[in-house]
Amino acid sequence: MARYEIAFSAQLVSGAQLELVKANLAKLFQADEQRLALLFSGRRIVIKSNLDAAGAEKYRSTLERAGAVVEVTCIDDEIEEIELAAPPGASPLSAAVTADVADARPAEAAGTSTPGGRLQVTPRDEYMAAFADVDAPDFGIAPLGDDVQDGKPQAAAPELDLSQFSLAPPGSDMGEAKKAPAGPPPDISHLKLQD
Repeated sequence: MARYEIAFSAQLVSGAQLELVKANLAKLFQADEQRLALLFSGRRIVIKSNLDAAGAEKYRSTLERAGAVVEVTCIDDEIEEIELAAPPGASPLSAAVTADVADARPAEAAGTSTPGGRLQVTPRDEYMAAFADVDAPDFGIAPLGDDVQDGKPQAAAPELDLSQFSLAPPGSDMGEAKKAPAGPPPDISHLKLQD
């Protein structure tokens, strides 16, 4: 079953007044001024997604009566297939599998890989065409169980010159300051315990 989404790009039904349409949409969506400003910013805003055909038509007609022109798009048609290039040094078996998959897909849906492992994708619409010249690396996926974190490099021992130091013989005072000798114990012979 096909699924649809409803998108709004601030387009009004011919003859509709902007303030009236804003008031109608504010009432329909119970939206505050901030949300209305976002709706009428001119950007394509998806209002509702994952609708069946009857629900999408109901939304479209309701919003058209409110004065807004919406775009109903089938979500199922928007799935874009991308063919990834084989990573450098790939085995001949994986290259053959990639070639079989590429033969099975339509030519217009497949992307092409340029030398150096970069992925080239044909844009599906004018919005995606803005990103056609973006240079993105073609990252591969590691096999299950592989360690994907880079190993820690071994820390090199610091090069210290310790030739100026020597060890003192056992029992030497190492130049510590000597404590003053303890004085004589106090005389407590005059003290007595009472019963």
